[in-house]
Amino acid sequence: MVFSFFKDRKKTKIAILKACKSFSSLLPEVLSIMMFVGISLAILSPETISRLIGAESGPFGIAVALIAGSVTLIPSFVTFPLGAALLKDGAGYAQIAAFVSTLMAVGVMTLPVEIKYFNRYTAVLRNISALLVSIIFTVVIWRLM
Repeated sequence: MVFSFFKDRKKTKIAILKACKSFSSLLPEVLSIMMFVGISLAILSPETISRLIGAESGPFGIAVALIAGSVTLIPSFVTFPLGAALLKDGAGYAQIAAFVSTLMAVGVMTLPVEIKYFNRYTAVLRNISALLVSIIFTVVIWRLM
């Protein structure tokens, strides 16, 4: 940005103003998503989640993990330590694979934002494709472990 500023101050200023406008239009949606995540994490402790998706929970636990990962929004730098903590608390590898892969790839909570910026067809297709890939990935992990 510093290089851009020295090269063309006018274009840099226009770009910064556009970025600020875009950020301010996204802010209400992002804040509501963050509030939902905070409330969810306060209600569902890692211990509760690990009971639902424990190593012995089988297909039920995998289904719970797929759903939980699809509807939860957690930053990626929190996702992997959370997965490790859940494994330590007794969650199964397949269940954590389902949870983490859908958490990173499927975005039910962000679907309205995706639809707004892309279109309904593209956003829904992307989420369905991500869910199917997560299921395939989970089945492979489940069979290997």
